[in-house]
Amino acid sequence: MSYQPRTPGVTQTQSALRSSTAPSAKARQLSHLNAQLAQLTANMSDLENLLRMTSVQAEAMRGLGGYTAALFMASSKVLGEETVNNSTAEAVDDTETANKG
Repeated sequence: MSYQPRTPGVTQTQSALRSSTAPSAKARQLSHLNAQLAQLTANMSDLENLLRMTSVQAEAMRGLGGYTAALFMASSKVLGEETVNNSTAEAVDDTETANKG
């Protein structure tokens, strides 16, 4: 008879059962990792598409900002000229009224 070391409390059938389930557990874990990798790849692809779209939208927002700034500058110039023209007209009216009186 050959000597086989035995683990206390573990029978040979339990040991054989563990060794037979080990490859299936490893295969199951690898399958799970493969599924997670596929999900990660899909998520990275979605992220890439979203970043590309965000870049396009940022450029559009930059253009809109330029148009808005131009409108504000133009309106400021127009309103500023009206204010200056009204101020000078009122000043002229005031001096004419003062001179008449």
